[in-house]
Amino acid sequence: MTSPAVPRTQERMIHDVWLPDETVDLRARARVAVEKHLAPVAREIGAREESRDSFPWEAFRGLAGEGLFAVPFAEPFGPGLEFPMLATCTVTEEIAYHSSSMAGVYDGQCLLVPQTLAHASSELREQLIPQLTSGETSFSFATTEPDTSSDLTAERMSTVATRVDGGFTVTGRKRWITNSVVAGWVSVLVRAEDTDRAAMLLVDLRSPGVRIGEPDLKMGHRGQITADIVFDDVHVPAANLLGEWGNGLGVALGSLVRGRIGIGAAGVGVAQAALDLAVERLRTRHAFGGPLGAMQHWQFTMARRATEIESARTLYQKAATLLDRGDRTAMPEAAMAKEAGTRLANDIVREAIQIHGVVGFARQVSESGESVRLEEMYRDAKILEIFEGANELQNWIIARQLIGRDVTG
Repeated sequence: MTSPAVPRTQERMIHDVWLPDETVDLRARARVAVEKHLAPVAREIGAREESRDSFPWEAFRGLAGEGLFAVPFAEPFGPGLEFPMLATCTVTEEIAYHSSSMAGVYDGQCLLVPQTLAHASSELREQLIPQLTSGETSFSFATTEPDTSSDLTAERMSTVATRVDGGFTVTGRKRWITNSVVAGWVSVLVRAEDTDRAAMLLVDLRSPGVRIGEPDLKMGHRGQITADIVFDDVHVPAANLLGEWGNGLGVALGSLVRGRIGIGAAGVGVAQAALDLAVERLRTRHAFGGPLGAMQHWQFTMARRATEIESARTLYQKAATLLDRGDRTAMPEAAMAKEAGTRLANDIVREAIQIHGVVGFARQVSESGESVRLEEMYRDAKILEIFEGANELQNWIIARQLIGRDVTG
């Protein structure tokens, strides 16, 4: 099952005024790599039911082989870009244009985990970063539990680490963990038992006492395979502490702010793909004596959406650039980027289905073989508003900055 390629409206609508040359160049290289390694299999990835054997290793390692997993890192592990966060988010948008679920995989591998490894020892970094950048090993990032997600305060967490001779013992359960069924390592947020604060540990998933659950069966994002990780008295060496004991929440939030911006970029990629499909349909589908695009309702709707996409793209670029310039939180731009990009993805996919009619709703027209990927995109887009901090949380963050914490709490 494949979708016909359509022209990219971005090429004739958008001008790179402030974007650094290194980012423009990388976007061009990333687009070629994504078209080569991901686009031909993206529909298959989106249609698979999740299983332990369905992880898209070929596309994963193909993108890694083109150097896209090295983008976040300084030399000697990566290219040492001046604006690595901006570059990584730009790659995320290019991946999401063809596969939102693969953008989720890339987010975990190249935005969440690298930030935790910044707090690792030089020995661990030298051992593990080459495995990450080459795609040899998949990595996971684990904060969510069955009873806590957006609220990551230590008192809410049931996964506990206890100090023992030579390190720590971890017991508990993490849920909805991306790549867990194939990952070699996980950065995991735990409650530090003797402090009632959080700690971040790097756990070898081959350790005794680790059990990976069966893959979750989700409405969408089927290429982003998730599953529970259960820890039963798992020993973690002292050298695998990421950051300081009791300061794990700070490590986690440093990763999550990057993840939020990245998911905002993914939302822009999905929105752009949906807009391109909608515009092509408006140009080529005729009704009532003329093309659908002659109807002023759709002209004005698409004009507004094109404006909103560029606004959302600028938001994630600005938030990423702030981090690259040393702003540790990028508030409120990070929250705005996540909320705006992901909401827009859902809105435009829904409108693109409306423009396509029943053929947009169908997985495939059996008699003709006609198929567009909007059904998959619609299933995929919803999760973007939920994970990496639900959009309601992002609006609360924005409101606290806007109105003041003394009023909002």
